[in-house]
Amino acid sequence: MNEYFFPKLQAVEALTAYRLRTTWSTGEVLDVDVESILSKHTDLQPILDPEVFIRVHIGEWGNSVEWFDEEFGADNVYAWAKEQAGAVSHEMFNEWIYRNDLSLSTAAEALGISRRMVSYYRTAHKAIPRTIWLACLGWEATKPRARALPRVLPTAKQYAALHE
Repeated sequence: MNEYFFPKLQAVEALTAYRLRTTWSTGEVLDVDVESILSKHTDLQPILDPEVFIRVHIGEWGNSVEWFDEEFGADNVYAWAKEQAGAVSHEMFNEWIYRNDLSLSTAAEALGISRRMVSYYRTAHKAIPRTIWLACLGWEATKPRARALPRVLPTAKQYAALHE
């Protein structure tokens, strides 16, 4: 994870019920619930022991959240925290680009923004505005084939046909 692109983790603190309070180089203080993630993976379940969970610490260079031999990448923790706070994460944006087989240039054209802004959004260098995410969802729902944008959204039946 390159410090230039992703916010740097500056502090992590274990809260009750498998929540972490994270402090980032952006000045954001975000809480993130990691219980479901820990529960899904057998190798991570020992961290669910409260005595182990409270020993959370920042990994070397602020690139991870660690317990003994297990870790989460700081960029993943940042994305989970943003999503749980109701914001759009860079991972959601990247998934949209990948799901629609877009390049930086075609994503920029689809959204009517610069290629540089697409790069900033997909690397968490800049926060993704709610309007951009709504534009992503709208573009995906209509899948415009021509340069002209559609004037209406498809019906549920039309949407299903588009995504067969």
